[in-house]
Amino acid sequence: MIPFSPPRIDKKITDEVTAALQSGWITTGPRTKLFEKKLTEYCGCKATLCLNSATAGLEIMLRWFGVGEGDEVILPAYTYSATANVIIHCGATPVFVDTNATDFNISVKEIEKHITEKTKVVMPVDFAGFPCDYDEINALVASKKNLFVAKTDNQKKLGRILVLSDSAHSVGATYKDKKPGSLTDVSVFSYHAVKNLSTAEGGSVALNLPAPFDNEEEYKKLCVSTLHGQNKDALAKTQKGNWKYDIVEAGYKCNMTDLSAAIGLIELERYDNDTLVKRKEICTYYTNALSKYDMFELPIQHTNDKTSCYHLYPLRIKSITEAQRDEIIKHIFDCDVSVNVHFIPVPCMSFYKGLGYDIKNYKV
Repeated sequence: MIPFSPPRIDKKITDEVTAALQSGWITTGPRTKLFEKKLTEYCGCKATLCLNSATAGLEIMLRWFGVGEGDEVILPAYTYSATANVIIHCGATPVFVDTNATDFNISVKEIEKHITEKTKVVMPVDFAGFPCDYDEINALVASKKNLFVAKTDNQKKLGRILVLSDSAHSVGATYKDKKPGSLTDVSVFSYHAVKNLSTAEGGSVALNLPAPFDNEEEYKKLCVSTLHGQNKDALAKTQKGNWKYDIVEAGYKCNMTDLSAAIGLIELERYDNDTLVKRKEICTYYTNALSKYDMFELPIQHTNDKTSCYHLYPLRIKSITEAQRDEIIKHIFDCDVSVNVHFIPVPCMSFYKGLGYDIKNYKV
């Protein structure tokens, strides 16, 4: 049986997790802080906050920016439900837009059509590990400053729509020789079990905010917001005489543990020279094998400006129905190979249909 994206649990991983267990630090501690530092260096961003999921990262950044009732957030209809759910959690309105027909990333033209005075955030999604058109998206939100209505201090400070990238799929991809995390205001990564770089469960927020923001100061504030509003974490409290702490806000609980960070440190260390090499090799094998047949439409994984991190191989088959596709999937499973559909678009989901969203409005 070939499973769908199994995690790599080898001796290097088990040794590092064992070392973390034996160190006595199993919650947020020195390994988490080191993982944050290494991720900042890898992505080329200005600061990194590690959390228990990418979903937590997306929501905490919406809340940091003051997104709430009456606000709109633009996102692609073609994504996982987490991207939309966090908007609902904040009391704001998801504004779904269509994607490009080629790479299935969010269409910049469609974003522009849907920007209003209520728009506070645009959330692009790097589908399958292929980066969105960030130069165009960044230029678009800059050009719409006159429409932006700021309500909170952070909104006034930025003075425009925030670009919050759902980069769950795209660790290690490239866009004009830069990595996701350094491409826009904020990017959020996922380290879930099926991701290229896994910590079992986990995620991170890559801060790349422009002046006058101090990214290190915002990182410190977010550490407080993601640990119940507590102004000292467990690591700080272990310093002699430093036990006393305060609760300065009604925060959330979504910190990463050192056990997760232990896995992440090993996976990041060998990511470019091992994981990405193997994933590229697999995708190249598929492309070479399938390009012989006219019935297949192969995914775009390279352009002059972009390189995928080969998270998925989203294969399309021409001139078939959804039912025929499902039969093909069944046949592949019968050969003991696991495959999946990424994604069932969010407007197709019962909850979102109940809110009035209709997939017929998103032609691509």
